[in-house]
Amino acid sequence: MVNYFSTRGGGGPVSASEAVLKGLAEDGGLFFPDHIPALTKSLKELSEMSYQDVAYEVMQPFLSDYTEEELRTCIRNAYDSKFDTEAIAPLACADGAYYLELFHGATIAFKDMALSILPHLMITAARKNHIKNDIVILTATSGDTGKAALAGFAGVKGTKIIVFYPKNGVSPIQEKQMVTQKGDNTFVVGIHGNFDDAQSGVKKIFADQELGKLMADNGYQFSSANSINIGRLVPQTVYYVYAYAQLLKEGKLAEGEPMNVVVPTGNFGNILAAYFAKNMGLPIAKLICASNENRVLFDFFRTGVYDRNRDFVLTSSPSMDILISSNLERLIYLIAGSDAEKNKELMMQLSTSGKYEITPEMQEKLQDFYGGYASEAETAETIASLYKKCGYVIDTHTAVASCVYRKYKEQTKDETKTVIASTASPYKFTRSVMSAIDRQYDGLEDFALADKLSELSGVKIPEAIEGIRTAPVLHDTVCEKDGMADIVKKYLGI
Repeated sequence: MVNYFSTRGGGGPVSASEAVLKGLAEDGGLFFPDHIPALTKSLKELSEMSYQDVAYEVMQPFLSDYTEEELRTCIRNAYDSKFDTEAIAPLACADGAYYLELFHGATIAFKDMALSILPHLMITAARKNHIKNDIVILTATSGDTGKAALAGFAGVKGTKIIVFYPKNGVSPIQEKQMVTQKGDNTFVVGIHGNFDDAQSGVKKIFADQELGKLMADNGYQFSSANSINIGRLVPQTVYYVYAYAQLLKEGKLAEGEPMNVVVPTGNFGNILAAYFAKNMGLPIAKLICASNENRVLFDFFRTGVYDRNRDFVLTSSPSMDILISSNLERLIYLIAGSDAEKNKELMMQLSTSGKYEITPEMQEKLQDFYGGYASEAETAETIASLYKKCGYVIDTHTAVASCVYRKYKEQTKDETKTVIASTASPYKFTRSVMSAIDRQYDGLEDFALADKLSELSGVKIPEAIEGIRTAPVLHDTVCEKDGMADIVKKYLGI
């Protein structure tokens, strides 16, 4: 049985289903398992399984208060025809690396992998815990989480979802995907500010006890679909195990042979999931953390100092434009020897001064990680060179990872087989991708660019793009960053 504790030490243990429902611990900490369970099946056995069966084997030990029937039903409802390939997360080989394509879901970004299942985990959890209130999902997004969460929760009975995004901090396609979202229980709000402002605003609302009481009095309770929810992290662990299993099945890896993983990251959840997979027994050698010009994580791995006091840069990889990497707190808690007090002290420093420094002993425990970053120019050059060399088109976030991997290889001469998490379809960032391939496309509008990309890549335009081409805008609310709580109350009629 795995129970969950707050990384800041408040409250007692909670079950997996309670952790999924709450999202965030009452003391502002993140839920962390009392131990990371080992894989219960051999890599060979896993290599013979479907994605859905691998998902069950990886998730079951973490979600141990869900019955087999409950969990398999959640998995079956999540990983179905919403994905345009039976493989769910196929691998593509290009220029000596394996690109793990995590964008075959309804919103063509990796967030679909977890947000397809989270509503089912949450509704099951509500039933298990005899919750009568409607669940209000409150989420900040840097672009992808928002649409994936909206798509996952739209029309789900007993839930409402409110998504905040930085009004000028997402791509035109990302914004169009969100503001055209159908569903009476969906609400989308642009804020005047950046992603960190949106995320801080959401955390502040969660911590507002007076508002929480008002919610309860009106039959509501908050939960989160952000990557801080353990119901996001656990499903993301699955695809690293599945990637290894597939490479083993195809004879690209021998059983037990190590692989490296490269992840473009901002909020640290996706790479933390890979670290969880490693701790479960998956033979991952190096976890390569790729940052864009908001290189707060690169600097952290290099110096042991996490410092958000710097200029915020708007880049062509907006889902990584983050200066407060929320999920890093889970890693800090782990390398502090699960010392909640030490972790709490560091998070308090981050809150008050915008920085903290870990001890040399803690830094020593980060040897599995390598931090790198790519500039805007390098990101564009990577997209162009991979296309020219292989005819394979990647998005801007994947390009950051690909560039960092190239630098890592040049620096270390490490020839370990490597999986690069390809976190979004190039169709999500057509302008940046097409401009990188050839500046002649700069004058085309967004959907003409999508047509051109289809022509160049030979990949059909996904329904996620076709469907919004002429869709009407249904959400046009914009607010100041300090007006978020008022918007929530207005939407809920309280």
